[in-house]
Amino acid sequence: MKRGRLPLTALRSFEAAGRLESFTLAAAELFVSQAAISRQVRELEDLIDRPLFERDHRSVRLTADGRVLLGVLTSAFDMVGESLDVLSGRRLSQTLKVSAEPSFAGCWLVPHLQEFQEAHPEIDLVIDADPRLSEFRSGEADIAIRHSLTAVSWPRVEARLLARVQMIPVIAPALAASGRPLVHPEDLMQHALLHEDNRALWEQWFAAAGAAPVKLERGAIFADGSMVLQATVRGSGVGLIDRDHALDDLAAGRLMRPFDVSVPYGAFFLVTRRFEALSNAARAFVDWIERSYPGCVR
Repeated sequence: MKRGRLPLTALRSFEAAGRLESFTLAAAELFVSQAAISRQVRELEDLIDRPLFERDHRSVRLTADGRVLLGVLTSAFDMVGESLDVLSGRRLSQTLKVSAEPSFAGCWLVPHLQEFQEAHPEIDLVIDADPRLSEFRSGEADIAIRHSLTAVSWPRVEARLLARVQMIPVIAPALAASGRPLVHPEDLMQHALLHEDNRALWEQWFAAAGAAPVKLERGAIFADGSMVLQATVRGSGVGLIDRDHALDDLAAGRLMRPFDVSVPYGAFFLVTRRFEALSNAARAFVDWIERSYPGCVR
């Protein structure tokens, strides 16, 4: 199709609807009505004579052709946006927005940020603790740190493995000394067990440690690992913590590791729209975290 005949408005409407998997959300993003989005998508489908969405009463899903077209359009629109940012001078800004998993932000990133700031005093960091995957559109994060149990890639972004997670039991020395000696894994159960998200991971750890099968139905559940770490340091119970996030407290003697058994729990990834298009500030941050994070695989 000749460039002069490209239906740019319809393509923009389709890209937003496909990326968000919603005509309603696309309409809100583009500041038009839902009917306008629907009409533009229909016109595009008529033009190419094939459906781009499967439509249900309350939802839409991309067809195979729709997924192919979406991949091309999103990449093209992103490149145009990046070029306009460069031309307008926005990439000269030294403010860097980083979105990080709450546990990563609280346990490791925030305690170590001074090291980055001392090395790069010209860069102002904005840290957003958020587990949701960013689309890296205008005004959002430049770089993100995300955790996943199984996924290694996500649509429309690039991901780089940062570190694999190994969970270990840790306890405050004073709490450990308050009960009977911790000789067998089951001895940990004399203290409160602190949980992140659910109690299943502790059950996996006991199985890996060779203990008899246990079904845990008690113990505080926290929304993220930084809360578990804080509660463990304060002696509220025994925490199951990311090994890399516990290193500082172990080295300082605030925590001890009673058993040399760990269980895998997914991995952390560096995520961005395109690594090759990162600003100088974002490149400096990526270089720093890959040098500094204790479990980094690079």
